[in-house]
Amino acid sequence: MQKITTEALRTSYEAALLFSNPLTDTISTEQFSAAYPECPEWAVGPFRKDDSLTFRRVRDWDDPAGIGWTADSIFNPSIMERDGKLYLFYRASPRKESVSSRIGVAVYDPETGWQDNPGNPVIYPTMDNEILGCEDPKVYLANGRYYMFYNGIWTTDQGTEQGGENPEVYPLGDVGCDINAAVSDDLIHWEKLGLAVPHEISRYWAKGAVIPRNAHGEAVKIDGHYLMYLSEGCGGTTHVGRSTDLVDWTFEPQDYLDLGPLGGSLHEVACAIVSDGERPELVLDFFYADADGQFAAAQALYDISRPFTQKALNRGGSLAWGGLLKFGGSWVFAQGWDAPAGSREMYFYRADPS
Repeated sequence: MQKITTEALRTSYEAALLFSNPLTDTISTEQFSAAYPECPEWAVGPFRKDDSLTFRRVRDWDDPAGIGWTADSIFNPSIMERDGKLYLFYRASPRKESVSSRIGVAVYDPETGWQDNPGNPVIYPTMDNEILGCEDPKVYLANGRYYMFYNGIWTTDQGTEQGGENPEVYPLGDVGCDINAAVSDDLIHWEKLGLAVPHEISRYWAKGAVIPRNAHGEAVKIDGHYLMYLSEGCGGTTHVGRSTDLVDWTFEPQDYLDLGPLGGSLHEVACAIVSDGERPELVLDFFYADADGQFAAAQALYDISRPFTQKALNRGGSLAWGGLLKFGGSWVFAQGWDAPAGSREMYFYRADPS
């Protein structure tokens, strides 16, 4: 693993400025979530844009690395409510979906509107496995504290052996992707805890620390454990982690999603939604390639007591990478894919009240 230095960070930033991906540049949130072909009672959504919550980042951050870093795109956020205020954690990148990302937070007060945190970025590269950036925060509340899981992107050592059950599916390339963790008491100041998914499990690539979360952003224990669904990486085999405290995890291979009725192949699980009610249900919201190879979203239903036994599938989903939250009486999520280039806007989407 390459050591983090100012020069290495500058090289990463310069490469990011040249990045362009025609596929992800054309993704629109509404193509996945605005309408579902069918809408069973258990499905979460569809969603409509709520312009009253739009966030616009209007000022550049101070750059802790001193390399002149700035961003023209914000996306892949997570949201949390605290004391009636909405906290928006977002990935900021020099170009949409590029490396050299940082993580910031903005706070929405219903009386005064949005304020970007003047201390941003709250998470930025400081460790060797973050040399190419810090991405895609997922935030959870548990036992009065807040836990963030995010991707640390790094330059691999080509002599590293990947191994794994299906190394041909995820061959080791020039870039590694780790799931790192951080903890906070106030959602503003974060202490990094380091690697959450060990390399013997990730095979040097793992994305998406998806933990079942309820309408208040609280991580939900199932049979005495928090569960973490891993879907992208891990040598091409889906895994599930178990923890009693969201810090120490054990992982094992686990099948939990069958796309047979839909066709296609899984890209990544976006979030896990635990419904309200006396008999709560679990819904996995996920991103996949359909039978024609096109990007698509869908949701899968589970009993909360049987979190790996799929009961139903429905096409259409939020692709809310940081999870959904009930705010203002209905489920909401945020995404910045639809913002015009260079505008640094984040749009919110709301399901009809239920």
